[in-house]
Amino acid sequence: MNTLTLRRVAVAVSAAAVLPLSLTACSSSDDTKDAASGSTPSAAASASSPAGDSMAMDEPFGPACSSVPQDGAGSFAGMAKDPVATAASNNPELSTLVTAVKAAGLVDTLNNAENITVFAPTNEAFAKVPKADLDALLADKAQLTKVLTYHVVGEKLTPKQLEKGSFDTLEKSEVTTAGSDMAYTVNDSSKVVCGNVPTANATVYIVDTVLMPPK
Repeated sequence: MNTLTLRRVAVAVSAAAVLPLSLTACSSSDDTKDAASGSTPSAAASASSPAGDSMAMDEPFGPACSSVPQDGAGSFAGMAKDPVATAASNNPELSTLVTAVKAAGLVDTLNNAENITVFAPTNEAFAKVPKADLDALLADKAQLTKVLTYHVVGEKLTPKQLEKGSFDTLEKSEVTTAGSDMAYTVNDSSKVVCGNVPTANATVYIVDTVLMPPK
């Protein structure tokens, strides 16, 4: 083998050795970039997938959700273990509603119902009702029952169903809902401020205005 041939062989061997090293370096660089960004291709795909969106919609949402306790019976996890009237009694923002439910004798009715949706007015929602009118309502069991059962739908409603819907209530009249992107209204006036809250037998949408049935 002459000198020229030996040189050509040496060059080929050198190039073959350099190539895998170059590929390894590129791979390491890409991995480093992924690690620095805190994501991998599969993680990025999961974050943008419809399944990710579905999971988000399965959880409570809305500005008033931040006032719910992080733990204990009044937390989301705690409320999920109890039937709806009991769960509401553990939420300090719903104390007026609980007083009204007790006055109407509806605690057992709500706790024993299956797969219902409750639009639950906050204390501030009841505070919007003139005091004289609220006192009169609380003293009139028949009318109070009518108002409270107007807040209850006989099926569990998902946020998707609230985008545009009309639903029969236990009071026998209808409520209408509208909205999107986790911002919903009931009867065009009452806003959902903390929605999709699970209890043992109901889904709760906490609202900022008391709903009044048609006369």
